[in-house]
Amino acid sequence: MRSFLPLCTALFLFASMAQGASRPNVVLILIDDFGYECVTADGGESYRTPVMDKLAATGVRFSQCYAQPLCTPTRVQLMTGLGNRRNYTHFGHLDPSQITFGNLLKGAGYATCIAGKWQLSNGLDGPAHFGFDEYALWQLTRRPGRYKNPGLEINGQLHDYTKNEYGPDIVSDYALDFITRKKDQPFFLYYPLMLTHEPYDATPDSADYIESKSGKNQKPLGHFPDMVAYTDKLIGKLVAKLEELHLRDNTVLLILGDNGTGRGTPSRFQGRDVLGGKGTTTAWGTHVPAIGNWPGHFASGQVCPDLIDATDFLPTICEATSMPVPAELKIDGRSFLPQLRGEQGNPRDWLYAWYNPSGGATAKAEFAHDAHFKLYTDGRFFAVKQDDNEKSPLDDQTLDAGAKAAKAKLQAALKQFDGPREEAFIKQSQPFGGEKGEDANGNKIGGGKGRNKAGAPVNPPPP
Repeated sequence: MRSFLPLCTALFLFASMAQGASRPNVVLILIDDFGYECVTADGGESYRTPVMDKLAATGVRFSQCYAQPLCTPTRVQLMTGLGNRRNYTHFGHLDPSQITFGNLLKGAGYATCIAGKWQLSNGLDGPAHFGFDEYALWQLTRRPGRYKNPGLEINGQLHDYTKNEYGPDIVSDYALDFITRKKDQPFFLYYPLMLTHEPYDATPDSADYIESKSGKNQKPLGHFPDMVAYTDKLIGKLVAKLEELHLRDNTVLLILGDNGTGRGTPSRFQGRDVLGGKGTTTAWGTHVPAIGNWPGHFASGQVCPDLIDATDFLPTICEATSMPVPAELKIDGRSFLPQLRGEQGNPRDWLYAWYNPSGGATAKAEFAHDAHFKLYTDGRFFAVKQDDNEKSPLDDQTLDAGAKAAKAKLQAALKQFDGPREEAFIKQSQPFGGEKGEDANGNKIGGGKGRNKAGAPVNPPPP
C-alpha cells in the first residue's frame, strides 16, 4: 500500500507555495451514462442541452474524449489519473491505497466537496479518506432509489425521503450551498451527477412526475429526453449560482460523461440513428462529451480534436490550480490545459485502455486507438471512423499505406503494456458489503446484505 507520509509532506509544501496566490475554484461535473450523442453542440439531434451548448460556444469542447465503458472503471481513472491496468481492483470499489484529486486539492488548502453518486465502497469514511471535507451522496453504503423519494447519505447521516422529493435536486441544493458557504476561499466541487442512468424515470419537469412509478415505460427511451434536459437545467443552476456570487470568472468548470449512453437507448446523431453502447468497447460505449469553460482564461468557441481520456483530468486540474502532481504518483494522465487555453499543448498520438469490470489478472478487452483506427491485443483492427460499431475487422492484405502506418503505431503502443499487471491489484474479492453493480453488458450484479462500520444497513434491495 502506498505510504501517505511523503505525499502529505509534499502537499504541505505545495500549500505553502500557494499562500497568497490567487487560485481558481474548480467544479468538475461527471454525468452518468451520457454518451457523445447526447449534447446538441456535438451533433446530437434528440435532446435539449442549451446550457452545455452555451458553455461549449463560450469555451472549449473536445470531439475526441474517451472514458471506460462502465461507471466505476471510469471513476477510478478520473479520480486518480491512473489507468485501470495499474490500480483497478473490482467493480464498485476504489482501492484505499490510492490518492485522488480530492486528496491533492485538500492538501493544497482547498475546501472540498463531493455531491452525487459514489459507488466506490469504503464505507462512511470513504469520502473523507479520499480527500473530501463534506459530501451528499447516493450509493455510499446502500443502494436505494436515486430519483423520486431517494435514499441519500449526507455527512455521515442517512436521509430517506418520502414526499416526492427528487434526489438530483437535493444533491444540487447541497452543492450550491457548499459553493455559497465557501465563496471566500478556494473550493473544489466534484459533482458526479446521478442522472442520466436508468431507470428512465420522470423528472419534476415531466407532466406525469407525481403519478409515475419507477421503471415504468422506460424502455427503450422512457423519460430519457426529460432526464437529459433536467441534467442540463441542473448545470445551469450551478452556473447561475457562480454568477450570482461573482465567482464565475474565477472558477474552472469541466464537464464529461462517465461512459456511453445506456445500452440500446435510441438517439438521432449527425443525421443518423444510433444506439447507446454502455458496457461495450465501441465508440458508443466509450466516446463521451467533454467541455471546459473559464471566462477570460480558456479559449472561446473552439473545438479541440485532440485525444483525451478520463486520466487526463487530474493533471489538468492540478496545472490549472498551479499545483504540481507529486512525482511519486507516476500518473498516466496528461494535462490538456494548454488546449483549453487555445494553445497546441502536448497532444496524444493514441489512447490505451485496459478493461475488466471484475478486475483480475487479465483484461476482458485491451486496445489502443486514435481517432481513426483501433487495435485490440487479440489482433482485431478496425477503421473506427467509418465502422464505429466495429462490425468489419480490417484484413492486413487490404490495408492502404495510411492504415498500415496506423496499425504499426498502435502495435508499438500496445507493446509498451506487455507483461502482467501489478500483483497488488489482481483481486477477485467481492465489493464492500456485497455492493450491487453492473456487468460488462450493463446488467445488475451483486447485492449482498450487511451493515457498515457505523451500523447502517448496506445495500438493502432497492424499492
